[in-house]
Amino acid sequence: MAAYQPSADWQFEVPTTGAKRLPPTARYVESLTHQGYGFEAAIADLVDNSIDAGARNVVVSLLRDDDRLVSLLVIDDGCGMDDDALDTAMTVGGRQGYDDSALGHFGAGLKAASLSHADSLTVISRTKRSPSTGRRWLTARAQADFSCDIVDPGYCQDLVDRYDGIIQWQGTIVRWDRVRAFETVTTGQTDRYLNDAIEKLETHLGLYLHRFLARDGFNIDIVVEDVRTKEELDHRGVEPIDPFGYRVPGRAGYPRTYAAPVEGVGGVELTAHIWPPKSPLVSYRGIGPLAERQGFYIYRNDRLVQAGGWNGTRSPEGHLALARIAVDLPSAPNDVFNLTVKKDGVTVTPAFARGLEQAVDSAGRAFAAYVQEAALTYREAARRATEPQRKAVLPAGKGMDPKLRRTLRDELPELEGEDPIAFRWDSLPLDVFFELDREHREVRLNREYRQVLNGGRRGGLNDAPVIKSMLYLMVNEIFQKERVRAVHTDNVALWNSVLVTAARCELER
Repeated sequence: MAAYQPSADWQFEVPTTGAKRLPPTARYVESLTHQGYGFEAAIADLVDNSIDAGARNVVVSLLRDDDRLVSLLVIDDGCGMDDDALDTAMTVGGRQGYDDSALGHFGAGLKAASLSHADSLTVISRTKRSPSTGRRWLTARAQADFSCDIVDPGYCQDLVDRYDGIIQWQGTIVRWDRVRAFETVTTGQTDRYLNDAIEKLETHLGLYLHRFLARDGFNIDIVVEDVRTKEELDHRGVEPIDPFGYRVPGRAGYPRTYAAPVEGVGGVELTAHIWPPKSPLVSYRGIGPLAERQGFYIYRNDRLVQAGGWNGTRSPEGHLALARIAVDLPSAPNDVFNLTVKKDGVTVTPAFARGLEQAVDSAGRAFAAYVQEAALTYREAARRATEPQRKAVLPAGKGMDPKLRRTLRDELPELEGEDPIAFRWDSLPLDVFFELDREHREVRLNREYRQVLNGGRRGGLNDAPVIKSMLYLMVNEIFQKERVRAVHTDNVALWNSVLVTAARCELER
């Protein structure tokens, strides 16, 4: 290396005299806990790992001990990891080689997502050819000297056996303890916290992983489990929420596909949609403020990594609320599109904006014309007479099948900030089919008639959807009233009389 010679001329290359290795200090772990991961985004990052491992079933389990939340687990039946692979996965700054179709990208998701929310991260895994093995990070230990604990093999196998309904020959369990959000839940507020947290998680996973959830053979379930009895206190299957899942487009001729010539990438396809105005669907209104959900929906390997936004190409405007454009990132590495570490957004260079200006569809129509037609569709609908509005209702809660809850949210506006109506089976007099517990906002069904409603099959948490949905619609208004009037009491008595007689007729058959 030639010695540096001082000069008055500008140095286009910075002169160096050698190199030295500067490994990260243990304080680097502390930086992982301040990555700004939201709770739902952190869980989604863990599910990404499960998908990359070939999992067909993923369960997010929140463990409850009476009125206290103690742990969170993400369990999958993917290919699992042996000791060496687990060491790599748990190494701070370590990463494995990702193929082009993998959802993993930076090699930091497991640690950053977990330590952003929990002070203890344990990963236990097994493969078809290796026994159960485990590692644990404690934030305090990691900050001191990068020490990662080796979990007792006997406990590893015991935890795998506890979830043998999911993990049979192979799989992985990610366990969070000392979850900081759980420690903020005050006495008596656990049910409310769980309902809100699960609703948000269900929506986030349903949206960002909707292409995977729409496939046969892949499932995500969210479970609340009694840590002592192992009883499932709540169980919800995550349904796909397609941000383009309207029944009829808002304008004839859409969706249309435009090709944008982006320098450094080549042709980028933009599939432009116009939503039907005033749509009540959850996939339109239930995924966030409409101003934030217009614009580009960007996918990487079928995983949604940006849900709305114009990436600096224009500002969000009210009259563009119906405009949504699907973009699949090119598989080849490039300098135009850059994914954020949390996989919740994409930054672009000016080359993308220049490509949009030249984008046309197969008929030669410009992308700019699509934006104008989306705005026109919105304005035309605003000038039309107001459509009939359905009365807002209390949300449906525990005991109601997730698909049914999703349909109810699509069809009926919900009262914000209200506790949901839950359903459970209970011991009641034979002349009572159901009773209302207004204090706990529950509909209690007589378990004597459960077999009738289930056709002789064994009941589950979300069973008897027909009768539950009918009762939900019938009693919703009663739960909203501060006082129950005589007419409401008489209606409940009438419904009980008819339903008990119908159930007895069914038993006699």
